[in-house]
Amino acid sequence: MKISKQLSKILIFTFFILLVQFAKAQEIKEIWSEIEKKEVSNNRSVNNDESTSVVNQLEGVKVKLSDENILVEQNLDGSNILLSGLFDPDDNDLKLDMWSKTDGIEIKKQLERIQSKNLSSFSERLMDVALLTNSYIPSQNFSLDEFESYTLDHLIKKKDYNLVEQFIQKNSSIKDKERLIKHVADYYLSLNKIENSCAAVDSLSMITDEYLTYYKIYCLITQNKKNEAQLLFDLNSEINTLDNFFVQKFEVLMGYEDSDYILSDENVLYFHLSHKTDKKLIYYPSVDSKEFVWKYLSNSNLLKNLNDFNLSDIDQVKFLEKATSEGIFEESDLLNLYKKFQFEIDDLINHEKAYKSLPDYEGRALLYQRFLLTDNVEKKLLLLSKLNSSFEKSNFSKSFDDELSKILKKINKEEIPSKFSSFYQKNLITEANKKNKIKFNDEVFHQSKVLNYFLNKQSLPKTQKLTDNLLSKMKKDKNYSFDYKDIVLLQSLRSDGIQIGEIDELSQYKPDLNPELDKMIDNNESGMILLKIVEIIGEKELDELNSTSLNFIVEIMNRTKLISLRNELLLEILPLKV
Repeated sequence: MKISKQLSKILIFTFFILLVQFAKAQEIKEIWSEIEKKEVSNNRSVNNDESTSVVNQLEGVKVKLSDENILVEQNLDGSNILLSGLFDPDDNDLKLDMWSKTDGIEIKKQLERIQSKNLSSFSERLMDVALLTNSYIPSQNFSLDEFESYTLDHLIKKKDYNLVEQFIQKNSSIKDKERLIKHVADYYLSLNKIENSCAAVDSLSMITDEYLTYYKIYCLITQNKKNEAQLLFDLNSEINTLDNFFVQKFEVLMGYEDSDYILSDENVLYFHLSHKTDKKLIYYPSVDSKEFVWKYLSNSNLLKNLNDFNLSDIDQVKFLEKATSEGIFEESDLLNLYKKFQFEIDDLINHEKAYKSLPDYEGRALLYQRFLLTDNVEKKLLLLSKLNSSFEKSNFSKSFDDELSKILKKINKEEIPSKFSSFYQKNLITEANKKNKIKFNDEVFHQSKVLNYFLNKQSLPKTQKLTDNLLSKMKKDKNYSFDYKDIVLLQSLRSDGIQIGEIDELSQYKPDLNPELDKMIDNNESGMILLKIVEIIGEKELDELNSTSLNFIVEIMNRTKLISLRNELLLEILPLKV
C-alpha cells in the first residue's frame, strides 16, 4: 500500500509540473494570438477580403451536429439554435419553429403547472413529443440551458431508461450530460448490473461531478485497474476533501484494510459499497425506505423470506404492500400473506362492521378472506370493488391490478350485474389487452371500417365512398342515434377533406375554443398547444375523459393539423378491440 501511494504521489507531482508547463505554453500562445489580432487590425484596409472573413466569424458560428452530420448557421440572436431531441418534427406534423413564436415566460409557466402532475400514458406521450422534438429554441425569455433542464427533468421523472440512453447517444454534447449518466448508472446499479453502470460512466470523456468521480474510481477497481483507480483517488484527494465514507470503502476494496461494516443508504452507490464490503450485510427496509433500496435488495437476493414476516408488525406488512406496488414482490405473494391473518368467525360474517374498525392493511386481508368464502357473483364483485378501492386509497393500486384482472377473467361475463359492468370492464383490460386487434362493426359508425383510414390502410377517395354509404344507411335507421364518439370521428374526417352532409348532432357537439387557444392556433404555436393539451388530459387515461374534454382536444388537434397524434388518440378510444 505504501509503495503504491508513494508512486501515485510521484505521478501526481509529475502531472502538476506538466500542467504548469502547459499553462505557460498557453500563455505564450495567447500573447502571439494578441499580436496576430493587432496585425490583422492594422492591415484591415489593405486586405478587404480578410476583414470580411473576420466580421463573418463574429456574426455567426458554424456548429456541427455530430449525430446528424449537418451544419447549422447559428446567429447571435439565438433564434436558430437547435434544441437537443430525438424526433424529427415531420414525424408528428410539427416544424422546427414550433416554439419560436411563443414567449418563453409563458412556456415556463405551463411546464411548471404540468410538472406537479403524475401524467397519464397519453399525456406523457405528448410531453415526449413536445420536449424531445428537434426544434429551434424559443426566440425570447428562454435559454438553451433552461430548456434542456426541463427536458432532463421530464426524462428522469419518466423513468424510461431506454429512452434516456437513446437521448444520450443522439445528443452526446448536451451540457448537463452528467445528470443523465448518473440517473442511468444508479438505475443499473439498483438492479445489481455493475457492468452496465460502469459502461454508462465510462461514456463520459470528462467527469466534474463528485458522485460520478466516486463511481469512476469504483468502476476502475471492478475492471481490475487498481493503479488507475489509486491515481484518480490521489489526484482528487489533493484537489478536494473526499467523503469519509467513500474513503473507508476505497481502502477495503483496494485491499489495504479488512472488511468495513459501516452502512449507508444515502444513495445507490453507497448502499452497494456497503454490501460489497460486508458480505453478511443484513438490512431491514421499512415502508419509508427509498425505492432503490427495495430494488437492490431484491436483485441481490437480500430480501428476507416472506415466511419470516411478522403480521403484527405494521411496518413489515405495509412495506410488503408498497414493495408489491413497486414490482418487487409478486401480487400473489401478497394475497397469500393476507390468508395468514387470523380473524374470528363473527368478523368474517359481519365483515362490513369489522372492516371499519381495522387498520387499512388488516382490512384488506379481511376483505380478501371474505371474498374467498363467497360464491355469489354479485357479492364477489362488491368485495373486489372495496378491496381495490382500499388499495387505491393507500396509493398501492399496482399491488392488486394484475391479480384483480385474473380473478375477473374467471367470472362469466354473462353473470356480471349491470351495476358492476363498468368496474368489470375497467379492471379487466390490461396492457396486453390494449394491443389486441380491432374488431370492425359497421352497425356503429365509430367502430366501422372507416377506421382503416386512420390506420393508413385506406385512401381518402375510398374513405369518402365508405362514409357516404354508412351515413346513408344510418340516417335511414330511425333507431340510430349519433353519439359523441361518432361526432368526433366525423369532425376529424371533415377536417381531413371528407365531405359530410347535414347531421344535426355535428353542430350540437361542436366545441368553442377560448380566444387564447384561437390565437395560438392562428399563430402556429404548436409546441405550446401540445402543452395545453397535456394540461387538459393531465392524469386521466383517455378512456376516462368525458365527451366535452375529448371533443375539445380533437378539435384543437384538427385545427392545428396534428394529424398523427390525433390518429393515435382516436384509435385508442374509438375501436372495439378483441
